[in-house]
Amino acid sequence: MHESFRRVLTGAVLFLITIVVATAGYMVAGWSFLDAIYQVVITVFGVGFGEVKPISTPTLRIFTMLVIIGGTSSAVYAVGGIVQMITEGEINRALGVRRMLKMIETLENHAIICGFGRMGQILARELTAKNQPFVILDNDSTRVVEAQEMGYLVLSGNATDEDVLELAGIRRAKHLATVLPDDAANVFITLTARGMNPTLSILARGEYPSTERKLRLAGANHVVLPATICAMRMSQMITHPASLDLLNRNDGSSTLNELLGNLDVQLDELKVAPGSALVGSFVKDLEVRGHASRAYLIVALRRQDGTLIMNPGATIALHENDTVIVMGHKGDIPKLAEELSIKRQIRYRGAKL
Repeated sequence: MHESFRRVLTGAVLFLITIVVATAGYMVAGWSFLDAIYQVVITVFGVGFGEVKPISTPTLRIFTMLVIIGGTSSAVYAVGGIVQMITEGEINRALGVRRMLKMIETLENHAIICGFGRMGQILARELTAKNQPFVILDNDSTRVVEAQEMGYLVLSGNATDEDVLELAGIRRAKHLATVLPDDAANVFITLTARGMNPTLSILARGEYPSTERKLRLAGANHVVLPATICAMRMSQMITHPASLDLLNRNDGSSTLNELLGNLDVQLDELKVAPGSALVGSFVKDLEVRGHASRAYLIVALRRQDGTLIMNPGATIALHENDTVIVMGHKGDIPKLAEELSIKRQIRYRGAKL
């Protein structure tokens, strides 16, 4: 692109030099400025109106031929640079899209962000920090270019279009976040995405509380209401300022896990995989108390269908693909499944004996 621009600039400079030198040459031959510039224009552009004055001397004829050659060559050179710029831009754009599509085709268990507004930009930044692959969908050319300049994988198109979602790899994706400021669009995207991938985890933004039910019915696993969250946050600032100061210390850079880490405590998720020793066990089997070295607290339980059970009872059974949110000492949580597995084997052998 820079080379073609230099070509256009060089051609334009040579063309102007030709015009100036040719005009000066005719004026030296005794022509007025108006006659000279007129003669140069009709000569260079090949209008063919005829000479202003007779070109009878060999010197003047040779000079006129040089004006034709110089003016035409410089003009063609400049126009060629302009054509090259346009062609290179289109080719680079096409190659860039093709290269991006190739990269998207290799993604597995990635996230799709529908909308690159304020929420989309924050979400993209956070996912990048967590090394979570994602694809951005937006139909605004300005935002698409902005996302490209940030190095993100982005597709230009309407996220409600099945073809666009297909290009984004929705059938291989694990999460989809629709964060458009239009509730109707978010509902339609959720409905379309759920139909294309029944196992997809969909997070949807809603501007109004009444939209939450519609998004849930459309297939959203989680609904975020920014206005409600902001109002609750401001309420907590009024009613619990000290607690928020603790969570927001270090300029808000500390997360809850980091703060708990200072106490040698960690909040983590334990996935109940199919065939795992945890399947069929109870919450009370996980909450191992009485050991000075290890203790676990079940904070919440999320079922496969997205239902969240806060502070689950001790007799609640664990099913396949459930997610248990556990609080315990650092390094102890990974040993939890192994510990439970050993206990179940001991019980089985004891019953056999």
